[in-house]
Amino acid sequence: MRIPAPRIIATAIGTALLLGGCASVTGGDNLATIEPATPAVSPAGAMPDGTVDNLGQTIDALTFDLTSSTTAILTDDGTRLLLLSEGSAQPREVVLDGAAAEITSAPDGRVLLPMNDRVQIVDTASGEKTSIAVDGDARSAVFLPDGSLAVGLANGEIQVLDPSGGVTQTVSGLASVDALAVTDGDLSALDRRQTSVTEIDLEDSSLGMALRAGEGATQLATDPFGRILVTDTTGDELLVFTTDPLIMRQRYPVSGAPYGIAYDVRTDLVWVTLTEVNMVLGFDISTGIPVEEARFNTVRQPNSVAVDTVGGTLLVGSATGDGLQRIPLPAR
Repeated sequence: MRIPAPRIIATAIGTALLLGGCASVTGGDNLATIEPATPAVSPAGAMPDGTVDNLGQTIDALTFDLTSSTTAILTDDGTRLLLLSEGSAQPREVVLDGAAAEITSAPDGRVLLPMNDRVQIVDTASGEKTSIAVDGDARSAVFLPDGSLAVGLANGEIQVLDPSGGVTQTVSGLASVDALAVTDGDLSALDRRQTSVTEIDLEDSSLGMALRAGEGATQLATDPFGRILVTDTTGDELLVFTTDPLIMRQRYPVSGAPYGIAYDVRTDLVWVTLTEVNMVLGFDISTGIPVEEARFNTVRQPNSVAVDTVGGTLLVGSATGDGLQRIPLPAR
């Protein structure tokens, strides 16, 4: 049985905001917090690279499902899901049972859509939707290796539910649980209000080690090598963590309000959107320090990014209704 690590928040040198460091936290009511960072308001930009599909609506979030070769697009303030299959001209529409906070890929061709009182699960091939009831406002969700579902709530709790929907564990102490990551079997949480990444000790239903994630962390992705990739939108940085124990491995300046982030398993590049300048950059992080390998002009307000690993295409979504951008990516 692993001994739980002490909860420590490392504060970056030179930043004005200080989080409670070295303190053991049992509740989220008295935590030092900030207003969550948001993407920069994008100006009108240059002509986007690649091609753009005009969907006629804003894109709130997107992901690509490899099993069904389908791009899943969250739109209409999180209340509708568009499923665009490879080779199809028109997407299929699924009306959700609430307003989803995000969209996350899941095994067996499914996507998870956390929302108030439930997590909606949609089969990307059939469009069939099911729900798992949650006691609270769900902001994030991910399946664990044993098939149970971890759900992050707006009040800082993490609930673990068995396949029948019963709550088997509750972990509290964060301010909000805005994203969850599973790497090498370990569960970690991104807290935007504390701009931190925290390991979750499921053996003891407690918080483990926590590290400061810049000045205003917003989005999280993972890669096949067990790394957690985070955009610090306020601090203009790309952050790379590993777990067990939680360590910040890389911290790299990326100006332009980095926001959307995705990992491309074909090219082993991390793609980061810059909402201040309407660009997307590709970084190789294999050498220990990010190396920029590519940059493209994007649609206005590129808040979301994903990679079509079947067609070898970078997907960028406009949050102002300028469409879904497709950028061909040559294999490396």
